[in-house]
Parts: sequence; structure tokens; C-alpha cells
Amino acid sequence: MSKKYLIPSEKIIERLRYENPWWVNKQIPEVYNTMGRRLYFNLFYPFVIENNIRRALVLMGPRRVGKTVMLFHSIQQLINENENPQKIFFIGIDNPIYMNLSLEDILILCKQSLALENLNGCYVFFDEIQYLKDWERHLKVLVDSYPETKFIVSGSAAAALKWHSTESGAGRFTDFMLPPLTFQEFIHLKNMNHLIYNGSIQYGNKQIQYCLTHDIKALNKEFIDYLNFGGYPEVVLSKKIQSDMGRYVKNDIVDKVLLRDLPSLYGIKDVQELNRFFTYLAYNTGNEFSYETMSNESGIQKDTLKKYLEYLEAAFLIKVLNKVDINAKRLKRIINFKVYLTNPSLRTALFSPISETDIEMGNMVETAVLSQWMHREKLDLTYARWKEGRSEGEVDLVLLDDKKYKPVWGVEIKWSNRYFDKPNELKSLINFCKNNQFQQALVTSIEQLGVKQMNEVILSFVPSSLYCYNIGDITLKMKNQS
Repeated sequence: MSKKYLIPSEKIIERLRYENPWWVNKQIPEVYNTMGRRLYFNLFYPFVIENNIRRALVLMGPRRVGKTVMLFHSIQQLINENENPQKIFFIGIDNPIYMNLSLEDILILCKQSLALENLNGCYVFFDEIQYLKDWERHLKVLVDSYPETKFIVSGSAAAALKWHSTESGAGRFTDFMLPPLTFQEFIHLKNMNHLIYNGSIQYGNKQIQYCLTHDIKALNKEFIDYLNFGGYPEVVLSKKIQSDMGRYVKNDIVDKVLLRDLPSLYGIKDVQELNRFFTYLAYNTGNEFSYETMSNESGIQKDTLKKYLEYLEAAFLIKVLNKVDINAKRLKRIINFKVYLTNPSLRTALFSPISETDIEMGNMVETAVLSQWMHREKLDLTYARWKEGRSEGEVDLVLLDDKKYKPVWGVEIKWSNRYFDKPNELKSLINFCKNNQFQQALVTSIEQLGVKQMNEVILSFVPSSLYCYNIGDITLKMKNQS
């Protein structure tokens, strides 16, 4: 061979054969075969087999949400559909053996190891692509040079992936975002679908289709489990990992993102400061902040804070919600905002599991609700807070119509049954509805389901666990239809 490899090419080919056992036995490794498929698999796989347009598929998402597993499930599905196993390649770019090789070098070695004449009709999976410098340039060249080959790549350093794939791969990449597990997927992976049935609830003057439960106590028990351990497929299915969340999630997700991915992407100097700041945000998930209070409490300058918030949001660790007033008007200067973890179980990993009577439950339930909504891109979610004369109040979640700048709905998220018996205490929500001519609104509870009318406003009460389940269910149906 004309190219000089730092490691003998035979050793690299040996590694490729090890990573691709289906070349011989037509099976992906047993460990992946026994894992349940995420419900998002059915949305992802059609992009894998789409060959009529020349594009690479880029699977993005936070660490440990199951991207590698989804690649292996795709490989098994291709084999089940009678694709030639020797035309399917999987390469984990994070393995040091591939250092100093370009994607094309690796591809040539794959071809050589199977004595293939060409790569027409092949499927090539590159896992953890972010470990290759200028990966997007390499990938674009491959897409152009091998028009008859399908390239599928995955990566975790989401900020860089998103930015690079839009900047450099214009017209050459299709992005697919895999978020943390929804509560619906959690129930599905644990084979607890028997708890759910198709029913309906009253919302305003209409009956709308809604998933309900035969046993709200059992569903709530699973919901607490989801809050503590639910964001990551591996954690859901392993009691061993659940007993040591700190080590597994913190080391593997938080530390790698905070101490390695973000500093290398953005040139962050003070890694410990970023780490402390994230821990402070995680403890206070769901709280309202201002740059002023945040700066005072964390001892970090405002300009640095703004950057950190941007980086953490780009890495899918947090979501920032901005504030509107009672008429859902945006405020000219953003002074106050709320910060949520993208996944409630991150808090458990940093601190400790919570139980349903803990004081933090309210904020954790809010965090869970928001993390279900985040599976829907392009939604303009905010919260409302106002103080006008004697009137002041807050509504936890408001959806804005970004064309008309009007609110579409408001939701009050409660982990309490009290307001079902005393709906007159929901003054903020009722004022917000009157101000915006809403005839209805939704309130979550622990286990109360039903309708209460206050003045002209119909309040629909739904248990928080069911509300979270339904957001996931409706989102998937919408995505499948589109």
C-alpha cells in the first residue's frame, strides 16, 4: 500500500473485523440485540434506507441516550431485510486505533478487508464522529465521491455537530435529533403498557382523545422512577446503575461534557467554574433567575454567565425559558428567566433520588414536563409572570404563536390534589385566561382527573404522570404522520 499507517494496516483490519461480527455470523452483538428499541427507531430507520437523495444522515443527541444502540438496531434491521451483511460497515471513531486516519482511509481498509471491488450499495456507520477533526469536511467529500454509498454518522458533542452540519454540509447532510427518553418510552421499555388505555378527557367544551390509566398509583410509582432514573435507556433497565447513579451518569455524561466536550469546543479556561455553575443550576432546576442574582450567588461575572448558559444549552444539558407578561408580551430586556435541566434524572445523578413527598417534587415535575415538550422542535415555550398595580401572578408554561405573538394555551403544573378541591386558589391562571380570552386551561395534579368551572374558564385537571405520557404519545404520532 502506498499510504503509510502509524499502526500496521493488518491490525486495523483485525479491529474492523472485530467491530463487524455480522460479516461472518449475520448478527449484531448480543448485548445490543437484547436491548429494547426506542420508539424513535421507527422514525429514524426510513432515513437510513433512503437512497434516492445523496445525503449523509447525522444522528445527534446528548450522551447516553442510545445513539450507538440505534445504529446497531438499524444494522440488524438491514440484515433482517436481506441486505448483504458484508456491505454494512460499523466504525467507532473514538477508538485510538483510527487516529491519524481520514474517513476515506478507513473506508479503503474496509473494502480491502472484504476484497470488495467497489462500495456501491454499501451502508457505512461512523459512530462518535466528533472525535475526528474537521469531520464534516471529510464526510462531505465522501458523500460526493461515493454517490452509491449511504453514510450514517452519530455524535454527542451536540453543539459542534449541529453547527458544523448546517454550516459545512449544506445540502449534503440530514440531521436527526435523538432526545432523552420520554415518559412514554420509559413505560414502553419497561413493558408496562398494560397500565395505559385509550380514552378521552374534556378540554373546554370538547372531548379530546387522551391516554388514561387503569391504576394511577402504579403509574405514579413509575413516574417517580422516571424522574430519578428515566432519561437514559441503560439506567432504566439496570438496578446496578441505579444504585450508583452518581458514578455512572455524573462521570459519563456530566463530566465528559463539562470537562472535555465543552472546553475543547469553546476554549473554556476555567473548567471547575463551569462545573460548579452547572451543579448550582441543576440543584435549582425550575427556578427563576436574573443575571444579577445568578452573578451574586455564583460569583461569576455576567458576561461569562451568559456564555456558560449558551454553551450548556447547546450541549443539551439545560433549557432556558424566557418570561412574558400577563398579555404574553415579550419583555424588551431579558432580566428574568427560568432554567431547567433537559432531563430530571440529571439532578438525581448529582445529588440523590427524591421521593414523592419531597419539597423538590414541584420543580422536578416541571422539569419533566418541559423535557417532554422539548421533543417538539420549533415550539415557542415561555412562562408568564407579571406585577401590575395590585395584580401579580405566574403561569408555569405558556405556548406562544410566533406569527401572531399571542398565547395559544397556558398550563399550571402542580404536584398536589389541593387545587381540584379549591380551584378558586388558581387566581393567576384564571386572570391569565380572562386577559387572553381563553375559555379553558389545563392544571396537573397528583391523581385527580376531571373538570372544574371557574367563572367562564373550564379547568381540566390531569395527573402530572398522565400529562407527561400524553405529550410524548402525541409528539410521536405527529412525527410519524409528518
